[in-house]
This record gives sequence, structure tokens and C-alpha cells, in this order.
Amino acid sequence: MSTHASGKSTRRSEGFSEQERASMKERAAELRKESGRGRGSKAAADELDVLSKIAEMEEPDRGVAERIHAIVTGTAPELAPKLWYGQPAYARKGKVLCFFRSGKVDKERYSSFGFTTEANLDDSSGLWPTSYAVTELTEKAEEMIAALVKRAVS
Repeated sequence: MSTHASGKSTRRSEGFSEQERASMKERAAELRKESGRGRGSKAAADELDVLSKIAEMEEPDRGVAERIHAIVTGTAPELAPKLWYGQPAYARKGKVLCFFRSGKVDKERYSSFGFTTEANLDDSSGLWPTSYAVTELTEKAEEMIAALVKRAVS
């Protein structure tokens, strides 16, 4: 991870490293082969759709979406990537639990990461956030997303 003179990490804003991108391309090729064989074809095709959609995004959304994809799939591998309203989402038993919305695609000033009513985020206050603006992913933001995803699937 490199840093600017300001001390800010460039790893977070740039998304995946070249090695990680190469691994994603390899995984996408595996998914294409798998979907062509018929075995697990729906899940493989859905994940391929998500990876392709992320690859089409402009920076900085692409880098943010890549990191969120890695965080969600690493934290909750039971969630299945799929497109939802044309953007990356993660579902359990076919129902979307969390999603990423590209600000550039939506023509908004920021991207967002949110949760549906399927997520187990309810608390006793009667008020809790279900969507978060995302302009960059700091380590603290990544930790928060991982904790929220973990809680949402519990």
C-alpha cells in the first residue's frame, strides 16, 4: 500500500492491485467456463455479471465497488453476488440483503452502500441507518462495513 505526501493511502482509492485484478479476471474466466457447463450456472453467471458491472464502472466507483465486493464476500461468503437494479448486490436465499449503488451511474454526487429489510440491523432504539454514503474507503470505513455485514447476516 503506497501513500501520498499527505499520508493518505492510495490503496483504498485505487481499488484492487494489478495482482488482485488479474485474479479477478481468472475467476471471471473460471465462472464463464463453469456457467457454460451447466453446473452451478446460475450462481456463476450472477457473480460474473456483478464482476463485469464493477469492471465497467468509472473510477473512483470501480475501486470502491471492488473493495466492497471483497469485504462482503470475505465477511459473508454465504451471500450470493447478483445484480439488483443493474448494480452489485448480495443475496441470501435469493433475497437481497445489501447492495452498492454507483454514484456516477446513478448521477448522484456520491455512491452508497445499503441494506434491505432482510438485514438483521434492527435495534431497540427504533431508528437505525440502512444506507451509507461512500466517497472513499478508509480502513475504519472498511471495518465498519465488515461489522455491519456480519451483523446483517446474523
